[in-house]
Amino acid sequence: MNPLIAIAGLLLIGLILLDAFETVVLPRRVQHSFRFTSWFYRSTWRPWRALAEHISSPTRRESFLGYFGPLSLIVLLAMWAFGLVFGFAVLQHGLGSQVQLGNEHVGFKTLLYFSGETFFTLGFGDVTPVLGPARAFAVLEAGMGFAFLGIVIGYLPVIYSRFSERETEISLLDARAGSPPSAAEFLNRLGKCQGQANSGQTLQGQNLLDEVLRDWERWSAQLLEGHLSYPVLVFFRSQHSNQSWLGALTMILDSTALAIAGIGSVADHQARLTFAMARHAVVDLAQVVRAQYDANAPDRLSSADLQILSERLSAMDLPLRQGAEAKLLHAREMYEPYVQALAVRLGVALPPWFHLERKKDNWEAGPWTLAIQARGLGQQPRHTDEHF
Repeated sequence: MNPLIAIAGLLLIGLILLDAFETVVLPRRVQHSFRFTSWFYRSTWRPWRALAEHISSPTRRESFLGYFGPLSLIVLLAMWAFGLVFGFAVLQHGLGSQVQLGNEHVGFKTLLYFSGETFFTLGFGDVTPVLGPARAFAVLEAGMGFAFLGIVIGYLPVIYSRFSERETEISLLDARAGSPPSAAEFLNRLGKCQGQANSGQTLQGQNLLDEVLRDWERWSAQLLEGHLSYPVLVFFRSQHSNQSWLGALTMILDSTALAIAGIGSVADHQARLTFAMARHAVVDLAQVVRAQYDANAPDRLSSADLQILSERLSAMDLPLRQGAEAKLLHAREMYEPYVQALAVRLGVALPPWFHLERKKDNWEAGPWTLAIQARGLGQQPRHTDEHF
């Protein structure tokens, strides 16, 4: 019997159980000097993202990056299971010769097999514990195997439920702000909130804007809560390569920043509430993924771009008010460094403030579009590359 080896096995089991508890069960962000799950994602995401940078096609690159979230979740669960099996094998090894396999010598490989057999409750019966401590730990490990199976059964549906809730609003954003979304397109499609002081149309437009921003305020809160409770969700990509949770959050911050700076006759009360919640989300999530501040990050809205944006807003009857440029710059400084750092860390392209030319939304595209248009013009339909 070697007490030090037995203690090492108990420590390994305890550390893995603590890590699994903090990752799956505890609904808050945990900060330790070292966590296995955090180390795992830092060690695997960087090489995965580096490989993706060699893929020239944006669609294929996004598809490749999209595999990481679900695959890493499966690998993490497998590593937890192996760690527990290995920990119990070390524990049994430290207890000494309390397990037998007929008349054969029981080495560590046999103990590792016995631990795996017990954890996954196979029950072959070829290796059996013969003394009380070994039997007690075997029963404990079998119960832990059942608990682990329950965690897997319960954990995965919760993750995909949160993912589905997040993506629903992002999909709705397609027709409301374009693909990828932009603040100028978002404000344009919501309708003009400019008009006479007592105009019913202005009031209706303001109510519509406030209602939509209120929905996005709640979405930002749910995004923050869900991603803090289940950090793996930050690596889950959206269904389309030109959409992302970070892109949607950035667009909402851009739009509310414009409203706060002052455009047309738009009231900024709800915009301030949505901006506060969205900024809270982006700052906390930047800490979750340990995004690094970059003082040399490119300006998302240069002076020339600001001039174009101002002209487009004026064409929508939403001109920038006096002093709006300084207020907009102050609002941007509060969130842009965080979204840019997140974009670099996660390999996500941030949406523009406006599109230089009209882009088709995702709902307008389709594999038969060219063939249908050709038929409508009386031309010979083109064959597409889509196959079953």
